[in-house]
Amino acid sequence: MNLAAARPRDRFRRNDSVKTVKELLRTNDPVEISWVCALLADAGIEAAVFDAHTSVVEGSIGAIPRRVTVADEDFAAARRILDEAGVD
Repeated sequence: MNLAAARPRDRFRRNDSVKTVKELLRTNDPVEISWVCALLADAGIEAAVFDAHTSVVEGSIGAIPRRVTVADEDFAAARRILDEAGVD
């Protein structure tokens, strides 16, 4: 019996552990992204980089900036860390 066919709606059921995120920074500078992610990691804040692969696919001309995101509940603390570090 194919489980996907038997209960297709369960495949798309929202997981209660799913977190929503907010964009913290948007840049084309890979060094800045790495530095910001390291700052956040040192503070115990997990960051995710969106659009990293998209920028590679488009030929690395820098037309699509990468986005650094954090969980909603970490946004205020992450913004404070970046402000203290002088990141706009």
